[in-house]
Amino acid sequence: MLLVDAANVVGSRPTGWWRDRAGAARNLTSRMRRAVADETLPADVVLVLEGDARNGVDPGHADGVEVVHAPGHGDDTIVAIAAESDTPVLLVSADRELADRVRELGAEVVGPTWLLDRLPS
Repeated sequence: MLLVDAANVVGSRPTGWWRDRAGAARNLTSRMRRAVADETLPADVVLVLEGDARNGVDPGHADGVEVVHAPGHGDDTIVAIAAESDTPVLLVSADRELADRVRELGAEVVGPTWLLDRLPS
């Protein structure tokens, strides 16, 4: 499973995302769905949204990407998803504390650039 810390990925580039967090979430989700359709990303993708970003995309599964709305802090939701997964987890995040938490569960971690380099413009 490719597990994505959306806040960390969006926040990794100064694109003005802070002015429209919901729009940034929509854009990232759309790009990820296109990458799944193009087979650039695996079909088992979970994208975790928190805060105002949740207003940009409805939760649920569509086009190979499952969108999860974190009820509180996104990191806790990400750790819970990783802990419950019965398949290997690859987390996309540059958050060191989060990375340590999911590595303890056996997950691998890559930075936002890994994902962004695989997404269509």
